[in-house]
Amino acid sequence: MSGQGRITDVPGIGKKSAAELDVLGIHTLLDMVRFPPRTYDDRRDERLLSDTSPENPSIACRITVLSHSQFPSKRSGMTLKAVCEDDEGRRIELLCFNRPFLKDMLKLGSSWYITSSAVERGRNGVYSTASFELKRTKTEAGIGRILPVYPLTGSITEKMLRNASAFALEVLSPFPDELPEGIYQRLSLMHHDDAYRKIHYPSDDNDIKEARRTLAFTELFLMELSVLRERKGGEKNRGTITTSEKKLIASLPFSLTDDQLKAAMEIRSDLDSGTPMNRLLQGDVGSGKTLVAWIVALHEIAKGHQVAFMAPTELLARQHAEGASALLSSLGIRIAFLTGNVKGQGRRLLLESLRNGTTDLVVGTHALFSEDVSFRNLKLVIIDEQHRFGVQQREALKAKGMETSILSMTATPIPRTLALTLFADLDVSTLHTMPSGRIPVRTYLVSDEKRDDMYKSIAVEFQRGHQAYFVYPRIDDEGESSLRDVTHMHEVLRNKYPGIPSALIHSKLPEEEKIRILHDFREKKIMYLVATSVVEVGIDIPDATCMVIEHADIFGLAALHQLRGRVGRSTLPSYCFLVFGRALSQEAKARLSVMKETNDGFRIAEKDLEIRGPGEIAGDRQSGFLKLRFASLTSDLDLIELARAEAERIAKEDPGLLSLENAPVRKALKEKN
Repeated sequence: MSGQGRITDVPGIGKKSAAELDVLGIHTLLDMVRFPPRTYDDRRDERLLSDTSPENPSIACRITVLSHSQFPSKRSGMTLKAVCEDDEGRRIELLCFNRPFLKDMLKLGSSWYITSSAVERGRNGVYSTASFELKRTKTEAGIGRILPVYPLTGSITEKMLRNASAFALEVLSPFPDELPEGIYQRLSLMHHDDAYRKIHYPSDDNDIKEARRTLAFTELFLMELSVLRERKGGEKNRGTITTSEKKLIASLPFSLTDDQLKAAMEIRSDLDSGTPMNRLLQGDVGSGKTLVAWIVALHEIAKGHQVAFMAPTELLARQHAEGASALLSSLGIRIAFLTGNVKGQGRRLLLESLRNGTTDLVVGTHALFSEDVSFRNLKLVIIDEQHRFGVQQREALKAKGMETSILSMTATPIPRTLALTLFADLDVSTLHTMPSGRIPVRTYLVSDEKRDDMYKSIAVEFQRGHQAYFVYPRIDDEGESSLRDVTHMHEVLRNKYPGIPSALIHSKLPEEEKIRILHDFREKKIMYLVATSVVEVGIDIPDATCMVIEHADIFGLAALHQLRGRVGRSTLPSYCFLVFGRALSQEAKARLSVMKETNDGFRIAEKDLEIRGPGEIAGDRQSGFLKLRFASLTSDLDLIELARAEAERIAKEDPGLLSLENAPVRKALKEKN
């Protein structure tokens, strides 16, 4: 296949059409070959008028013109109507809006082959259609074949794209293999010349299935292999646990889970390997990720290095700083807290301590990557809720040190197969097990009619000295929505629970006010919070046993799971009430059902993937990282596993792709980069 050819080489495609095709990502003939049909028009069998039905109102057959006339139309003045009949004698009226040229073409008694997917049957038994194609011969009409149906844009038509794909297939043929011969044989894949032809012009449904499988696997395999080859190697050892780490673990009033110990060992091994670490630590809400982070922070600090811990909000950063102080200060660790609100003399002294190395651990927000922040010896950056930060922000903080390691943490579990693809350039540690003694949160779906029963149940919890969250999607009601808001509902709840101290918390409150409220909530001076989703992450109140989420049907699964994770953080039985209105979409029903069925964040993530696809899970990696045309991260999980396994095998056996068998892969990677 020499060159990629220009799309304007296709007869009938000029500069204007080329500009419109640019929107679809089609710039060359090869782009056209790699542009997948969105579906297919199966014209293998002739379909007469008698074959139509409401479910399939399409025809593909020969018709003969009987008569034509004109009638007035608002759309185009006088419009041509041609009465024709098929080979069974059934009649159809062709309504030729904006096609006056058809009057001279549709001569009485002439025969044509018609295709249409929008045929209607009138009460008089006569059929009609305003959307149709006419060809002189059966072959031109595509009858007896399966034709591709492509996504369109602007003035681009199916005819133009079919012509372009047929032209490109002819000009660029034969297509070279992109995989080693062994993979074609082991996985029973089509060779690429066959696959590209059959994805556009298949003979049957099996052609479509097998061609797409080959092309989807190829995309995933090349992506996985490309990332694996970019990763730096390095011998891994188990890492040496430091005295301060041992002291911290010994001081804990509980034992670490096996997953926590394993994750700490994996991270410690990375940090001692001599190669900068890039690792993702993922685990369900409450699984103990932050404690693992403090343990490995001690590991780096013991070497004389500095550690930066970045959180997405000031509220969360402050809580992490307080937690770090409680755990680490007694070990002699010097801790600082930095946000955009730290100003004046305090900021100047803090920045000086980072520059001269008298601060070991700094906890903060995005303020950590401000230009005036510099470090003496930053070697480890820990990023909490990593999906809330952009790639550029993470890189900016990493650049504050030399050969800095990155530990990204997420409490939004990612299904293993998807994690292997989205984060193929990261090592992944996973915390599956929860600390001992935790009782799964019981979840109830509550309709508006059952609201009072819910309120009574929560009143019982207040009598037991337990606390609660009431979460609403809006801060106040400006008359623009029927959704309940925290401002109004705070008053409602105060009347419902007289004498029970409460507070209102949302994003518009000053940061210091939010911190004071959470402090009082932790001290049980406040028994329930009326809040927006500002309480979604990082709040750990052991005596909080009830979570009420109003209008739960409008929240995503990840948000619902995170909010539910604010309760059940002790050995106390805990409850989550998902309140919904009457009209639920199918997707909302599916989300709420999943929440009721399971507390397993990984299972929820898998269902979330099924319901809405990778979307937010992928975050920044959606852009430029996953340019997949044939593969689907939702439905091709088996192919992802196969692609990963084959890529790992080749990366290990032939990292330079120097063998003759791997020459097609080397060429394909070079072309795609």
